[in-house]
Amino acid sequence: MARLGFFGVRRALGARSCTSEARIVAEQVGPSSEKQRLKVVVAVGGNALIRRGERLTIENQLKAARNDAAPMLKKLMADHSVVLTHGNGPQVGELALERSAATFDVLGAESQGQIGYIFSQALAGVGVSSACLVTQVIVDPADAAFQNPTKFVGPVYGAKEADALHQSLGWTMKPDGEYFRRPLPIACGGGGVPVVRMGTAYANIPSHALEGMEAVIDKDRCGALLAQQLDADAFLILTDGGGIWRNFGKPDAKEMKEASIAYLEGTKAGSKFPGSMGPKVAAAIEFVKNSPNPDAFAAIGDLNDAHAIFDNQAGTIIKKNVPGDVVWYDRSEEGTAKGTKVDRVPRNP
Repeated sequence: MARLGFFGVRRALGARSCTSEARIVAEQVGPSSEKQRLKVVVAVGGNALIRRGERLTIENQLKAARNDAAPMLKKLMADHSVVLTHGNGPQVGELALERSAATFDVLGAESQGQIGYIFSQALAGVGVSSACLVTQVIVDPADAAFQNPTKFVGPVYGAKEADALHQSLGWTMKPDGEYFRRPLPIACGGGGVPVVRMGTAYANIPSHALEGMEAVIDKDRCGALLAQQLDADAFLILTDGGGIWRNFGKPDAKEMKEASIAYLEGTKAGSKFPGSMGPKVAAAIEFVKNSPNPDAFAAIGDLNDAHAIFDNQAGTIIKKNVPGDVVWYDRSEEGTAKGTKVDRVPRNP
């Protein structure tokens, strides 16, 4: 039998070192594996619970969790000790549209309960018990990142609709490609509801009490922090696409099999990588660079390839040092014959 439970980590941090919501700790109890058993933190995006083209309903999220996430997690647990953290971008954005009067700390708590319930139900279906805990994160209200919101939540809007929402509701709207979305500050800490500890009393709030903040927490930076605090051997970021690509989406696109910190920081794939892959790459670099374990590694890859990533047959592995700094997947017939995965058209990360 496997034991599973949610837990939270609290830490006061600035908004640029960010985090995400609830997480699951899973420890497999049974015969030891022939492979080295690693302590692994797995970060799954909120988008993993909804397939493209489907509505963001509880039924569809449960279906995705049961068909994809739960079997993958159970398989990983057979070989490794697993900790799961999840995102909530789509879910908290949907809640915000339904309840415009609610603040984002409250919506964050609601989405934690919602997603925790979905994962618990899906995991129960594969024989894994779980318990959900709403967590809080102490953030720095003076962090400069609050003056420049960067975390997108909710649906996309056209220019006219975005301007109307700004005028009527006071929302800050920023371009996301050719459309517009509502961004929020990225709060930091161990994951959960963003809060601050009051220095002095204010209104009916006593000094040293916790007060909610308007922010959304990023799961990838949270996962990096969590992995550091747990002295994890590996940090796995799962997307609905592959690993890290050069010239992503172009005919000459190439996917990295392994990459060093130095290579990523010296290229566009580092802190300036475009789109939603940027925070993932930055979080992976942060974990590997700050881990005292010289063999610690991070990986970015597709949810369905999670187990293959540990065999270096899928996704991108990030290490402190890699011979030649980068290794590319071999798409030749020889490479395919050796077991390298076949080429495919990359999807948006």
